[in-house]
Amino acid sequence: MRVTPWWKALKLRTEIISGGGQIDDVQMSLYQAVYGTGSERPPYADATYYGAITHPTTVLVDLLSSLAVRLAGGSAYLKAGRALWRPDQGMGGGKSHAVIGAYHMGTSPAAFADTEIGRAVHARAQQILGVELPKDLADPKVVVLPCDSMTPGASDQKFDGPAKTLWERFLWRLVGPDYPVYEQYAPYFNNKAKIAEALRSVQRPVLVLIDEIMNYMGNASDADSVLAGQDIEFLRALTDVVNDVPHCAALVVMISSEKDPMAQSAGARERRADINTLLERNGSRAPVTENTDFAAILRRRLFENAPQQEVIDATAAAWQPVLTDPAWVRQVWATLGQGWTERFQDEVTRCYPFHPQLIHLAEDEWAEVSGFQRVRSTISIFAATVYALQQRADRGDWVPPLIGPGDLPLSDTTVRESLLDSGLVADERTVSNYRSLSENEIVTLDEQRGAARLLDLARSDVFWRDVNPRASERAASFIFVTSMVGARLGGRRGASAPEIKAATAVPTITYALAEADGVLTELTEETTGMSALEIIPGQGHNKPTRYFLSTRLTYRMLVNNLRKAVTDAERDICIAELAQELANTGPFRKRHFVAADTKRSAVQVLTSAGIDDARTTRMVVLDPAQFVLRNGGEDGTMAAIEAAMGLGRGADRVPVQWASSAIFIVANAQRRAQARNLATEYLARSRALNTPEVQADKEGLKATGERETKEAKDKLFKAIKRAFQHVVFLAQPVDTRVVDQHSFDDETGTVTALNGTQVWKALADRQKTFDAGQFNADVMVFNLRDVDYGRPLSEVRDAFWNTPRLALPHGGEDDIRQAIYQAVRDGKVRIVDGYDTDVVVTTPEQINLSSTGLRLVRPRPDTPEPEDDKTSTDEDDSSDDQKPTDGGQHGGSAGGDSDPTNVPIADRHVRFSLAGAILDDPVRADALTELFRVLYTTFDAGKASYAQGTVELILRPEAAEKVTAAAEALGGTVTNREYK
Repeated sequence: MRVTPWWKALKLRTEIISGGGQIDDVQMSLYQAVYGTGSERPPYADATYYGAITHPTTVLVDLLSSLAVRLAGGSAYLKAGRALWRPDQGMGGGKSHAVIGAYHMGTSPAAFADTEIGRAVHARAQQILGVELPKDLADPKVVVLPCDSMTPGASDQKFDGPAKTLWERFLWRLVGPDYPVYEQYAPYFNNKAKIAEALRSVQRPVLVLIDEIMNYMGNASDADSVLAGQDIEFLRALTDVVNDVPHCAALVVMISSEKDPMAQSAGARERRADINTLLERNGSRAPVTENTDFAAILRRRLFENAPQQEVIDATAAAWQPVLTDPAWVRQVWATLGQGWTERFQDEVTRCYPFHPQLIHLAEDEWAEVSGFQRVRSTISIFAATVYALQQRADRGDWVPPLIGPGDLPLSDTTVRESLLDSGLVADERTVSNYRSLSENEIVTLDEQRGAARLLDLARSDVFWRDVNPRASERAASFIFVTSMVGARLGGRRGASAPEIKAATAVPTITYALAEADGVLTELTEETTGMSALEIIPGQGHNKPTRYFLSTRLTYRMLVNNLRKAVTDAERDICIAELAQELANTGPFRKRHFVAADTKRSAVQVLTSAGIDDARTTRMVVLDPAQFVLRNGGEDGTMAAIEAAMGLGRGADRVPVQWASSAIFIVANAQRRAQARNLATEYLARSRALNTPEVQADKEGLKATGERETKEAKDKLFKAIKRAFQHVVFLAQPVDTRVVDQHSFDDETGTVTALNGTQVWKALADRQKTFDAGQFNADVMVFNLRDVDYGRPLSEVRDAFWNTPRLALPHGGEDDIRQAIYQAVRDGKVRIVDGYDTDVVVTTPEQINLSSTGLRLVRPRPDTPEPEDDKTSTDEDDSSDDQKPTDGGQHGGSAGGDSDPTNVPIADRHVRFSLAGAILDDPVRADALTELFRVLYTTFDAGKASYAQGTVELILRPEAAEKVTAAAEALGGTVTNREYK
C-alpha cells in the first residue's frame, strides 16, 4: 500500500523551521501581546494569527463565550454566570494563551470573530443567549495588568502615568489620560462603591485582565508592607465589585499554590492565601485545556494545514496486519490495557501524525506529573521532534510513519533539552544524570555511539533492517522517557516488555514479534546492552517484566564501568588460575601447568618448561593464552607439542626421553573466546563486589554483588571446562611415532580434559593407557616383544613410560611389579641374574624394578616325562595333532608326540588393520565375513589368550544397536552416534 508520509502530507509552520525546531513564543506573554513593538511584537499579538494557531477547545470556548455574553449580552448578560474567572492550570497549562485570547476578543472583536476560535465563541454565546452577539461586542474597554512585568512601588510613566499603587495603575489604564477623573477616584483604593462608580464612568463594557498576580504580590511586595496592604485591599474590593457592575468581567491568572513551584516568603504566602480566598469566593475556576486536547492543540500549533482524511485512513489501514497478527495481539496489544489499540482508526484520526501510544503517554501520564508544563512543554517537545524528523526525511533517512513514544530523537539537542526542561524531571542533578544517560545508553549527538545506537549500527545482516533501522534506539528511547517521570500511573516504574515492543513496531509484518523480542533481548544484555538498566522481574501474564533507567549507582552500572578496565592480560591470567584450580590428576602422578609467555615462541616456552619427568605419568595443561587448537590457530601449538615430544625438526629438535608418558591438555580456540568473555564478566563483578560503596550497602548492592559474582564464577568454571576439550599424546600404532589426539564433545562442561580420570579412561579406549585392573601378567607378556627379553628390569620398567607402543599402567610401578611376579609364578617369564641363574621371588615386593643386573627372560623349555612301556590302544591316543610315520602307521619313535624334546609351540602376536568401504564391494565383504568367522572359531575354541584393539564400523541402525549391546557386554566404552 502506497501511503503519503506525514512529512509530505503536513507543512511545518514557518516559525518552527526558522527557529530550528524551537518556538520562541511558545511561552506567551500578555505584556508582549499588548505592549510589544517592532521586533519585540510577537506574531500572536495579531488576532488573526492567534486564531490560526489556536485550537478551539471546548473549555476555552466556554470561558471566552461567558466573558463575551457578560460584556455584550445586553439585558441578558447575567446568563453568563459570574463575572470573575480564574484559569485553573499550572505553569505552562495555557493560561496566558487564554488571557491573550480574551484580549484579542475585546480589543479586535471583528478580526477575532472571523477566526475559527472566534466563530466557535460566538456560536456558543448564541446558544446561551438565544440571539447573536454583536460582532464588536459593544466596543468593550480592556484593562490589562501584566503583573509579571510590573514592580510594586516602581511604576512606568509610559503605562502608569502618575500611578503608584496597584489600584492607581488599574485606574489610570481604565480612565487615563483623563486626569480629573483619575484624581477623583485615586484615593478610594478599597472603596467598593467608588471602584464600581469608576468602572461605570467609561460607559462601555469593561474587561479586566490581570496576569500572573503573584509575580507582583509575591516576594516583591515585602519591601513595602503599607503598599502591599493597600494592594490587597484593592483586590478584595475589585473581586467583589466586578460581579455587581453590569457588563463587567474579569480574568485573573494566579497559579494554584499546590501547582506553583516558586518559593515564597511568609508574607507572600499570606497574601497568596488572601487572594486565593477572594478568587474562590467571588469567582469561578476556568480550565482552558484538557488532557484530551493535546493532539489537536499540537497539530494546530505545529502545522499550517490539516491532513487529508484519505491520508489518515491509508496510514491507519497500513497498520492493520500488525494490529491483527495473532502473536502481536496475544503478547502485546491485548496486554497493554489502553483503549487506543481497540479504536486505532479513530485514534489515528485524532492524533495524526503522532502515534496514539505517544499521545496517550502525554495526555494520561505526563500531564499528571507535578511540575510538567502541560501545553507549553508538550508543544516544545513535539515541535523539536517533528522538525528533527523532517530534517531526517529531507536527508533520505528513515522516519517512522507515525511518531511514537520511542521516536523522540534524543540525538537532537533541542529535543533532548526540551524533554529534560519540561518538568518531568524533578531536580537539576537528576536532569544532568539523565542527560548523561541519553548519550551513554541510547545515542550521542553525532549518532555514532550510545549502547542502543551501536546495536542498530551493527545490525547489518537482518532482513528487516530497512523497515526498522532504529529499533534498538526506539526501544531505549521509550524506556528513557518512561523512566524520567519516576513513578507512572499505579506506581509503576519504567516500561513493561509489551510496551517496549509496541514502541518498536512498524506497519509491516516483516518486523515480527520475534524480531521485537530479539531487540529487547539485545538491549538488556549485560555486556552490550544498557548498563544503567534496572530490571524488575515479572509476575505472570498480568505483571510483565519492567525496565527502568536509573540515575543512582547500580551494581550493573558499576560492573559495566569496571568491565571496560579489565585488560586482556588480566582476563587470561584469571582463566589460567582457575584452570589450575579445576584441574585434577586422577590416575596421573603429576600435573604441570605451562604458563604463557607471549614474548617467546610457543616452542621455546614448552621445550623449556621442564616437563620431561622420569617414570611419571603427567598431565601437562597448556595455558590457553598461548596454546589452542582448531579454528586455524593451532600451528604454533602443534609445533610446540611435537618439539616437546622429541619430534621437532631442525632448531626445534630437542632431546626428550619420557615423551610417551606426557599427556597434553589443550583448549579449543572457539571455546576459549567464550571463556574469555565470561572471565571479563567475572573479574568485573568480583571487583565491583569489593568496592567500598558495594560493601557498605549490605542488604542492597552487596547482596546483589555476591549473588551475581557467584553466578559469573560458576559460568566461567563451566566455560573453562568446556574450553579444555583436546588431549594430545604420543602414539606408535605400527613402527613410527606419531602425535595423536582425542577430543571431548561434551557441551555441558561435565566432561573435560581437565579431569584426569576422564582423560585416562578416554585414553584407555584408545589403547594409550590401561584402566584400573586391566594390566596383568597375560597383558604384560602380550605387550613384550622379542627385544624386550634379556633386558634389565630397569629398562623393562622404563619402557612403559618412554615407549609409545606400550600403554601407560594405571598403578605405575606397582602394576608392573605385580604383573612380573604373576608371570614368573605362572611360568610365563623368568628373572635371572648376571649368571643366567633363576632368581626365586616369593612376593611382588622382592622384585627390584630398579635393578640393572636382573633381567627378564623367556621360560625354559619343558622337560619331557618318561614314556610307559605299555602301548596305548585307546582310540583317543590317535589324534589329529599326531603326525603319521612314513609307513602311515601311528606310534613309533619317529612319531610326532614321541619327539623326545617335546618343545612347546609359542603363541603368535597377530596384528592387522581394517579400513575401507564394503557397501559396493561384495568380494571384500565376503572376505571380511570370512575373517570374522575365523575369529569367532578361534575365540570359541579357546585358542586366543589376549585381544586388544579398536574396531570402527559404519552400520545400519538396527545392526548398530545389536553390535553396541554385544560390545557393552565386554565392559568397555562403546560409542554409538549418528554418522554424518
